[in-house]
Amino acid sequence: MSAVRIGIVGIAGRMGQAMVREIANSSGAVLGGGTERPGSEFLGKDPGLIAGSGATGVAIIDDAAAMFGNVDAVLDFTVPALLPKHAALAAQGKTAYVVGTTGLEPEHFAALEKASHHCAVVQSYNMSLGVNLLAGLTRQIAAALGEDWDIEIVEMHHRMKVDAPSGTAIMLGEMAALGRGKALGSVSDRGRDGITGARKPGNIGFAALRGGNVAGEHTVIFAADNERIEISHKATDRTIFARGAVRAAVWTKDRAPGLYRMADVLGLNG
Repeated sequence: MSAVRIGIVGIAGRMGQAMVREIANSSGAVLGGGTERPGSEFLGKDPGLIAGSGATGVAIIDDAAAMFGNVDAVLDFTVPALLPKHAALAAQGKTAYVVGTTGLEPEHFAALEKASHHCAVVQSYNMSLGVNLLAGLTRQIAAALGEDWDIEIVEMHHRMKVDAPSGTAIMLGEMAALGRGKALGSVSDRGRDGITGARKPGNIGFAALRGGNVAGEHTVIFAADNERIEISHKATDRTIFARGAVRAAVWTKDRAPGLYRMADVLGLNG
């Protein structure tokens, strides 16, 4: 099988560099392009040299349309504001689109859904195998336990993270709610401050911690009278997310248009 040509938007950022290194170590993928914002100091430079993985022969550009038209798949871990434009470019070029951006709103999901009619779209708040297994366990445990068990989700990330709760925490909350046959929006409790009153039965609570350079830690707590179940995942390096993203891009080769999740890539849905 020929290697999948992968492009990266925001290629000089921390995640972009991690994905460049992962592609360099992959036998099924090759770096096909990368973009940065207009005026960036990295324009024209080789992303492999920036990432410390060796020269790639690719020059960073600021023309996303040109890159989307010259690769098989694009990895996007940038910001929500850029997603509609990138999704439209993916649809136009029938280029597979792998999205790990967090902080998405309904309009962003609508853009992904529209693009998925023309190309393979993989969207996940977290692309690590461990977190996706955690999500599956969260759903199973929530389904097995009654609503007399309270569910709380605690996450911690580095001081630079701009959205809270994390996309992964929301994904875990969705799995817990799904296990109970509920929509997360109807049972989510994201803020407690001051005199809040007693905890509402059936709610799923969230707590977000920020500090240091923590790559990502998530714990799902199931608490009942006199006993508690806790399941956790701790990421110590962004490499696990980059590895999953590259794996998803390779998985999209010859894949029919559609909206997929990381669970599909990892074969956890069947």
